[in-house]
Amino acid sequence: MPRPKTEFETLYPYQLYEPEEVLDDELMYTVPEIARLLQGLDPATELDAETEDQVVTWTIPWLMAHADELVINDPEGDEPGYFGIQSESRPADEIPEGADE
Repeated sequence: MPRPKTEFETLYPYQLYEPEEVLDDELMYTVPEIARLLQGLDPATELDAETEDQVVTWTIPWLMAHADELVINDPEGDEPGYFGIQSESRPADEIPEGADE
């Protein structure tokens, strides 16, 4: 339910980290690992399920905002996708024609 701005003591500008500020350009990360990094945590930090769900939810808009700067692997089976920074040392491959079919 929306709330009036007057109910909040403080309002800050919405700021997003740049991928280079959060991710190592030689590594690939799952969404939950990126979520932890955006919170200043180690990617292996254990979180309770509710907290993990919340930080993952906050991470999705960040991934979308930086989609042009990121690459993703082609997940196999039930494996998660891994995201990383596009780099000259390992540029993105072309998506094969018909891959989405």
